Amino acid sequence: MNPISKPSTILNKMIKFIARFFDKLEDRVRGALSHRTIIYAFIGGTSTVLFWRGVWHLADDYGITSWESFLIGGGLLLMTGLFVASFIGEQVILSGLKGEKKVADKTEDEVRRETNILFDLRKEFDEVADRLERIENKLNK
Repeated sequence: MNPISKPSTILNKMIKFIARFFDKLEDRVRGALSHRTIIYAFIGGTSTVLFWRGVWHLADDYGITSWESFLIGGGLLLMTGLFVASFIGEQVILSGLKGEKKVADKTEDEVRRETNILFDLRKEFDEVADRLERIENKLNK
């Protein structure tokens, strides 16, 4: 084993562990907060403001001017495809194109109904896939 590759392997494992931990934590927190939308919105809004306040202060510490911030930020958002998504959001665009309500405007019953429909479609899809697999197996014999 190459001694140089060992630290990077350990680092990769640590990164994967941390990513999995925060992924599971995020799932639990989102699940709990999704039933308390006002609190969720308050925590999300406050966190967003604090994050961007930190970015703002870092830019000030490095002497980046307003125009430089505007150009660098706008350029990065355009390059990564996040410009429209950041200001409008994909869900809003898609719901507008489909003529649907935003998820936030739907009642819990509507969301449940749509979830059940998707579950039923998934079940039917799995059944069709199973049938197709059985047919393929018969044809291959």
